[in-house]
Amino acid sequence: MIAAIIRWSIQNRLLVLVLAALVSVWGLYAMRTIPLDAIPDLSDVQVIIKTSYPGQAPQVVEDQVTYPLSTAMLAVPGATAVRSYSFFGDSFVYIIFEDGTDPYWARSRVLEYLSQVSGQLPDEASSSLGPDATGVGWIFEYALVDHSGSRDLSQLRSLQDWFLKYELQTVPGVAEVATVGGMVKQYQVVIDPNLLRLHSLPLSAVKRAIRSANHETGGSVVEMAEAEYLVRSRGYIESIDDLRKIPPLGVGASGASIMLDDIAEIRTGPQMRRGIAELNGEGEVVGGIIVMRFGENALTTIDAVKDKISAIRNSLPKGVELVTTYDRSGLINRAVKTLSQRLLEEFVIVVLVCAVFLYHFRSSLVILISLPVGILAAFILIEQQGVNANIMSLGGIAIAIGAMVDAAIVMIENVHKHLERSGGENRIAAITAAVTEVGSPLFFSLLIITLSFLPVFSLEAQEGRLFTPLAYTKTFAMAAAAGLSITLVPALLVYLVRGHIRNENANPVNRGLIALYQPVIKATLNHPWRVVGLALLLVASSLWPLSQLGAEFMPELDEGDLLYMPTAFPGISIGKARELLQQTDKLIMTVPEVERVFGKVGRAETATDPAPLTMMETTIQLKPRDQWREGMTLEGIKQELDARVQVPSLSNAWLMPIRTRIDMLSTGVNTPVGIRISGPDLEVIQRIGEQIEPIVRTVPGTRSVFSERATSARYIEVDIDRDAAARYAFSVEEIQELINVAVGGVNVTYTVEGRERYPVNLRYPRYVRDSLDAIQNLAIVTSRDEHIQLRDVADIQITNGPAMIRSEDARLSGWVYVNISDRDLGSYVDEAKQVVAERIDLPAGYTVHWTGQYLYLERARERLNVIIPVTLVIILLLLYLSFRNFTESLMVMGAVPLALVGGFWLLYGLGYNLSVAVGVGFIALAGVAAEFGVVMLVYLDEAVRRRQPTTRVAFRAAVAEGAVQRVRPKAMTAAVIIAGLLPVMLGAGTGSEVMRRIAAPMVGGMVTAPLVSMILIPALYYIWQVRRYPEVEK
Repeated sequence: MIAAIIRWSIQNRLLVLVLAALVSVWGLYAMRTIPLDAIPDLSDVQVIIKTSYPGQAPQVVEDQVTYPLSTAMLAVPGATAVRSYSFFGDSFVYIIFEDGTDPYWARSRVLEYLSQVSGQLPDEASSSLGPDATGVGWIFEYALVDHSGSRDLSQLRSLQDWFLKYELQTVPGVAEVATVGGMVKQYQVVIDPNLLRLHSLPLSAVKRAIRSANHETGGSVVEMAEAEYLVRSRGYIESIDDLRKIPPLGVGASGASIMLDDIAEIRTGPQMRRGIAELNGEGEVVGGIIVMRFGENALTTIDAVKDKISAIRNSLPKGVELVTTYDRSGLINRAVKTLSQRLLEEFVIVVLVCAVFLYHFRSSLVILISLPVGILAAFILIEQQGVNANIMSLGGIAIAIGAMVDAAIVMIENVHKHLERSGGENRIAAITAAVTEVGSPLFFSLLIITLSFLPVFSLEAQEGRLFTPLAYTKTFAMAAAAGLSITLVPALLVYLVRGHIRNENANPVNRGLIALYQPVIKATLNHPWRVVGLALLLVASSLWPLSQLGAEFMPELDEGDLLYMPTAFPGISIGKARELLQQTDKLIMTVPEVERVFGKVGRAETATDPAPLTMMETTIQLKPRDQWREGMTLEGIKQELDARVQVPSLSNAWLMPIRTRIDMLSTGVNTPVGIRISGPDLEVIQRIGEQIEPIVRTVPGTRSVFSERATSARYIEVDIDRDAAARYAFSVEEIQELINVAVGGVNVTYTVEGRERYPVNLRYPRYVRDSLDAIQNLAIVTSRDEHIQLRDVADIQITNGPAMIRSEDARLSGWVYVNISDRDLGSYVDEAKQVVAERIDLPAGYTVHWTGQYLYLERARERLNVIIPVTLVIILLLLYLSFRNFTESLMVMGAVPLALVGGFWLLYGLGYNLSVAVGVGFIALAGVAAEFGVVMLVYLDEAVRRRQPTTRVAFRAAVAEGAVQRVRPKAMTAAVIIAGLLPVMLGAGTGSEVMRRIAAPMVGGMVTAPLVSMILIPALYYIWQVRRYPEVEK
């Protein structure tokens, strides 16, 4: 069938060229419209439920909101994990779904289960789904700065909340615009408890009066003078004066009406906040975070956001500047530029290599035309599959180019040989015979390379999402190359390979290579068993570097920016957190390579940021590399920053923004290794974590280790005496409402000021709630007009409790965060697990789980251990379909391990660890090595068939001739792959860290892979066939 397709393509070559041109046009369109991003979206399919329960302690939020929601979400179809956080005033529940789940289907199912449990939640708790965004959704951040000094933080916050936020949310692709920092303007009604007692007014009456005074209604219509008039009764609170004039709360002793102004101080002030933003160590600012919708084009969305900002910049008040603090488009453009340059360099090298070896420019044009068409065809499939163009997907094309041109090289070289033999007579017949001879094996060889990537498609979760784009593009590129090798390439050969074809020996490069190879192949065929033994020794030699290589999930990707993410001890006040944030930002700005610092402590107003007040996140924008000090590296900057930013109580972590956010949402930790302790009691969990912390610190390679203090927050606990409350005819609810309103303060209603809305807060003055004694003496007016204190109906004391409560699948959990340095991830965790298991005795009902990037590494290992053997069987079957005998198939399969030896030694020399990226490189190398073996066997079979040997001496000469014929195409292919991948290996720039790990095994393997096809395969072939021939002719 393959031969028939080749003959049809040659007979209809003009039609083939027209179809190739149409494919190229379609491919160019796909390449221009394909979404661009820096890295694949590694985040899980997840839905977030954020529930606000204002003023409530974490334990209250956990008991009344988080636990009911978590247990209900465990039953959601397709959910693999339910991770939850209970903070002061907020609950976050993350439902993680199986890979491949449609995110909008997942959201609908979560809404369905949320509606079932909403009746169990308190009336004051309001639940909502987070944005339809992923962990990489934070694509752009900015800060509002007032250089004139005429606007305070509340005015800047109003500008952000009521103008900028809504303008930017209209941009296509934007799921949410989250605000961070600043102060929300609040109308504060500060009730004097003594005046309440004087007028015998309960607090609930004041609350009711404020709510009822903020209302508007309509009175239908009135018809007058043949016209219709709409009736509207105005009554919104729009200012402090409106609050002061709230209708009478009662009648005083003098008979005068009691207004709100008579019993309270009414003022504006800041609302309680759980997040602060700071810029460059110069003071607080208001920030905004653009969260991109799931599946959108990051670069297009960022460009649209920038255009919108440019359009509305003139609408900002005078003196207010919008400063960009994080822009992922720079990373995207750098990543795409790096890979595009590498592809262009490979392309030029391929053409030059062909011209040097063939001495025929028009033959080089076959590759110059067919290679771009193959790449464009791959882009069509990539775009149709919905794969983004990123460093991984473009990297798949980069590592495929060498193998893509190999088929064309072999065909061109074989055509040259046939034309040399025919003397140029009947050119088309000679080309057809040459192409048909190698077409079928080449097609199956390319299919083998394509199928060799099947294990990559089997990877799951984050590792699958990372490498599947690369596998898709590599597979599509190889599939396109396979199709073009039997259609376009034969047609181009007929058009372009004409005129005088120089003899192979006329080229000094080929002549020199053949001269070097002839004594080698002669010695190989004279001593084939020694060659096999030497090959086994070479394979065995790889055990040494293999035993010395460490293991990691992925090398750290240089995103161009840094994220400083220290963790403070629980119980820190927001005032102290603000001080530490500004202090660390100032220290970071002293490093010359730092351009801008945008710090955040606490959480932004978004469900995608479940950060406690103890967590700081400082985005560090670095200057372009040409402005760095000579010899300075990213690792050097990290070390200098770590040395300068040494603040007591802070545990430093210098991370990458995108990677960290993905890890936080996927595993719950921001460090490479996390230890999750689960059980029924937080105090026991904390005790186990405190025991693990010093043990892990002793493991070599530990840079820092920090165990969460799950119960180290300070509580003022009010324990109601139910008997005492009954004596005063008080219910528990009434006492709790008093504590909630008087001490905590509640937002009773919201003012309506045009398009803006501001809360009206009711609470007692600070002096009656700022100490334990003041709270104990809190005045209460009973329904029987008795005046008592809170201490009369409750026991009030200071205790310890959780600042934040985590749970995994509804089980309470605590975390130990581990940063490592100067050691590979795999061996570190293996040793740490052993040490912890030996020295920690877990109580019944408590478990320890190791997670973080280590989890991905282990999962990938387990998956590949199953899939790789299956893939090898499939490749063996394809080899059988090509050769129609198992001996030659097993010959190729058995020789492949020798090709991997060079890759292992190069990894050892470069100091790289084994990782999934390295594994992908070895898979690609194995496919190319198998293709080398297949083509060599084709040449050997052809030489034996043509020479028709009758003795062992003649057979040896035929094998030697067939092997020598493979010198030029083999040298061309090896040169193309090595020279093509060297720019990837030696190049710098965004994404190069990953691509080097993929390219290294292939570059190293190109030293030993030619030994497979040029030496080992002929030796095995000779051993297999020599018994058929007698020593002398009978």
